[in-house]
Amino acid sequence: MQIPFLDIYITDATVITIVTVILFIINFLLAGGLVFLERRSAQSVWAWILVLFFLPIVGFILYMLFGRTIYRQNLFKLDEDDKVGLEHLVSEQLEEIKHNRLTFSNAVAEKHKKQIHMLLYNNQSFVTSNNDVTTFTDMNNKFAQMLKDIENAEDHIHFQYYIFKLDIIGKELYRALLKKQKEGVSVRILYDDIGSRSLSLRNFSDIRDAGGLVEAFFPSKLPLINPRINNRNHRKIVVIDGKIGYIGGSNVGDEYLGRDPKMGAWRDTHLRIEGNAVKSLQLRFMLDWNSHDTRNNMKHEDHYFPEIDSVGETTMQITSSGPDEDYQQIKYGYLTMIYRAQHTIHIQSPYFIPDQSIMEAIRIAILSGIKVRIMIPSFPDHPFVYWATYSNVASLMKMGAEVYMYQPGFLHQKVFIIDDEVVSVGTTNVDNRSFILNFEVNAFMYDDEEAVKHRKIFEEDIRHCEILTAEKYEKRGLWIKMKEGLANLISPIL
Repeated sequence: MQIPFLDIYITDATVITIVTVILFIINFLLAGGLVFLERRSAQSVWAWILVLFFLPIVGFILYMLFGRTIYRQNLFKLDEDDKVGLEHLVSEQLEEIKHNRLTFSNAVAEKHKKQIHMLLYNNQSFVTSNNDVTTFTDMNNKFAQMLKDIENAEDHIHFQYYIFKLDIIGKELYRALLKKQKEGVSVRILYDDIGSRSLSLRNFSDIRDAGGLVEAFFPSKLPLINPRINNRNHRKIVVIDGKIGYIGGSNVGDEYLGRDPKMGAWRDTHLRIEGNAVKSLQLRFMLDWNSHDTRNNMKHEDHYFPEIDSVGETTMQITSSGPDEDYQQIKYGYLTMIYRAQHTIHIQSPYFIPDQSIMEAIRIAILSGIKVRIMIPSFPDHPFVYWATYSNVASLMKMGAEVYMYQPGFLHQKVFIIDDEVVSVGTTNVDNRSFILNFEVNAFMYDDEEAVKHRKIFEEDIRHCEILTAEKYEKRGLWIKMKEGLANLISPIL
């Protein structure tokens, strides 16, 4: 090819060379940005540098889809009055804790007021002490109760899920929500655009035509490509009339009811809450909703935050985290629990790929004589994630941790318990994706009855597990060892 007006010929080989040089320059600039501009862990930086340099074209595409961070922008905004009110409540509780004036409903909460202070200080997770909690380990029971609560709703229903499938259970919930909207109950639905990739706003036309409001979180403006594929809203929140709240691990889909032969008897944990902690769930939903619906912003109205008579005695904090925050709040909550444990630590998570801080804390706990029990699935739903999980728990097993692999189906709950005193249940897995990339929410409960209840559930689950032994682990084949090695190499970006 000849360039007009110039006596220069460009061959195909020259074009390839120019493109290659440009790609390497882009890779170099991206690598420099990772190292000097973005706030990442050293492990994550090195993992992305390896991807960029060894896969110049594919690595660039992967980085644009999965690697970009959300800069600390004000994504979730409150009205000034709400902001001032929340800050006043938090500062008042911090001051009361500092001067030993905050009254807790039980001695366990008093014992763990340092953790309460930490989550108050860096997450504005105000503490409530009048909560009644129902725990579901069978999602058939969870959805049966949720449908009853929806039927009894009188004012509003706020419905937020990472995955919402319009299968058998999804359609049943959809019909229930549509019925209430037609009866005059205000319905808002927020789903994640990637988690619920089979949905579009057209699927909710009946509810929208009836006056209900529906939004997708970080929707894609490009067909088949979502530039925010790596920063997803993994939260599961339902608030009914400002008096009843749901939080936990399960999404909306038939597989969560054990109806998928491939996944088997699904094992999850979800909470139904009555009490002032529902106000925290309402506030979290409000923030998430307002981040994506600028025309129908929710404002602080009394009917969203009704006065709640004392219904229980569980002390609780609702804590959220996400890539827009300066701190990894829920990870800090887990770390504090590990370091404060005196006797036992119980962990259930489908994905166990913690960063160095969590791994070191658990190692220290094991070496200190604390009994550590970890439960994971016995088979993967995401292969690379699973083999990194398998390798991590095996390393702790060799140090003395008890590792259990759930057999009947897929284990999906995210439960963390210490000393029969503190328990966390929510959406947060023990991995960097949950700690850094996704938007998550957990309930931290300071209550010996709740902690004992969840520890007994753990022990019941053990009856359906195979224990991982050193002999079993050493018998794994070469192919599994290779998958573990690759998974560990890229685990900081999984």
